[in-house]
Amino acid sequence: MLRREEMNNRENRAIIIDPSEDFDKIKGLASKIRLKILEIIDQGAKNINELSAALEMPQSTIATNVMILEEAGLIKTEQIKGKKGTQKICHPIYSEIVIEFANLKREVEQDNVIEVEMPIGLYNRYEVSAPCGLCSTESIIGYLDVPNHFLNPERVKAGLIWFEKGYVEYKFPNNSLYKDTSLKTLELVTELSSEVPGTNKEWLSDISLWLNDVKVGTWTSPGDYGDKRGKLTPSWWKLEGSQYGLLKSWRVTNNGSFVDGLKISDVKIADLDLSAHHSITVKIGVEDDAKHVGGINIFGRGFGNYNQDIVLRLYFS
Repeated sequence: MLRREEMNNRENRAIIIDPSEDFDKIKGLASKIRLKILEIIDQGAKNINELSAALEMPQSTIATNVMILEEAGLIKTEQIKGKKGTQKICHPIYSEIVIEFANLKREVEQDNVIEVEMPIGLYNRYEVSAPCGLCSTESIIGYLDVPNHFLNPERVKAGLIWFEKGYVEYKFPNNSLYKDTSLKTLELVTELSSEVPGTNKEWLSDISLWLNDVKVGTWTSPGDYGDKRGKLTPSWWKLEGSQYGLLKSWRVTNNGSFVDGLKISDVKIADLDLSAHHSITVKIGVEDDAKHVGGINIFGRGFGNYNQDIVLRLYFS
């Protein structure tokens, strides 16, 4: 249950739903009544009586549908004292709900796309704070919670990196310099989550991306996932640790920057000044003054749910 101050300070949070894994949420949305409830409380919290009056339906019907939405994690409720007994107040959690079919592959003309995959351990600069660490698919790399051990040469084998705040920075080749056609989209795809000692699926963290030292924007990670073992996470990795993240697509276009299709800033391709750089620097991290300093997990090959490291794609006209 949320505290009242948390409910009153609801932010514009989005959730990406994978139908193959979030069937309970799909079920929660599969009703005109429940969709209407979500629409009404998005304008402000309502109790069961108010929802019943707004929808002209029996309170019992509303209560049943509210329970389904709550069990699906799509709303939060609280019990408060009323004139007669207590009343259940329904609050929204998300302002945007996106259903993403992860298994649908985009078909692109390879002549118009250049893709480079960077191992997550091949960062060229870093600045991190404890709790932090790295591990390969076989073992922990160096010592836990010692930032200096991010210099360990074994980092090139990393399949998982985590830290509370700070950043890691990578240098990708700037292949746009060698194409005759104009760049229309730069996409960065990586698996990310928040980081908390243990795990907590409702642990917010503001994760930011910079390209060529230009801050593209910030995505708020909903949590640190450990409810089940990641599809690729090795069996030796403790179940109490972070298991998987969400595959995020950061895109910079001529119309602005987006995460999974949701606009996060007005930063455009031209703002990156690519023609002046022989490389494309990619920095991912959590700022010291972020509203939600909730850490970061970066998943690479052999960990999490997606067998990839950090992928940079350049799409040309």
